[in-house]
Amino acid sequence: MTLEAPGEGSLDYMPCRYGRSRLLFRGPRRDLSGRFVAVLGGIETYGRYVRQPYPHLAEQATGTRVVNLGCPSAGPDAWLSDPGLMEVLQKAALTVIQVPPASDLTNRLYSVHPRRNDRFVKASPILRSVYRGVDFTDFAFTRHMLRTLFEAGPERFAVVVDELRAAWLSRMDRLLSTLPGRKALLWTGHRPPAARSDAPLHEPLLVDADMLRSLAPATDGLALAVPTPAALARGTEGMVFPALSEPAARGLPNAAVHRETATVLAGLIRSLA
Repeated sequence: MTLEAPGEGSLDYMPCRYGRSRLLFRGPRRDLSGRFVAVLGGIETYGRYVRQPYPHLAEQATGTRVVNLGCPSAGPDAWLSDPGLMEVLQKAALTVIQVPPASDLTNRLYSVHPRRNDRFVKASPILRSVYRGVDFTDFAFTRHMLRTLFEAGPERFAVVVDELRAAWLSRMDRLLSTLPGRKALLWTGHRPPAARSDAPLHEPLLVDADMLRSLAPATDGLALAVPTPAALARGTEGMVFPALSEPAARGLPNAAVHRETATVLAGLIRSLA
């Protein structure tokens, strides 16, 4: 673990944009001419607090150019609404998508911020009618809201889960259908995909094995990068963050987890790219 004084010695992520995209990705900015693999994902792919995120390590292992398109807080809504990003993905020989949570997209029950998809914006009249006693102005993030709704009653929460899963499948199918090259999904949860569970407890939130099977015909593969207990036990070892950011760092993949994920991604690249 490396602790730095707040505001001092933090990693320089060299944030950059590609083409006309409005999203900021981890740099340094890569040359998109020629053959490359694109890795699309959230903060885990971006590699917050680690010097070498797994896309970079996979490039070292394979010799194939791997472009890190991880963007903290972004998900299918942000990706699909960004024509510049879609233009970049059109050029990729292989696009690997870190499986996103079902919580962070606009649906018939609530809306999220168009680019920071983990930010809750507004509940619909339908959701307010189901949860009449809930003050939705208390929520800034989707996870806080969903866990509060679950605790208010699992029976009512089943309505929310069904809507989120249907919206996720629709959005993911649309995303995959727009990609002309080969595409694969990368699961980075701490446990393998399981049978349906309506409890919003494990990442990627509310995504189960049946949902992944539904997408299988539209993809060229699915790889599971489930971290080993040994990697998780390393805590924040190898991470660089200001002292006040330690709680946030503990919730993100450490350097050992990134190395394990890179091994899985490298295998996917060798077989598909």
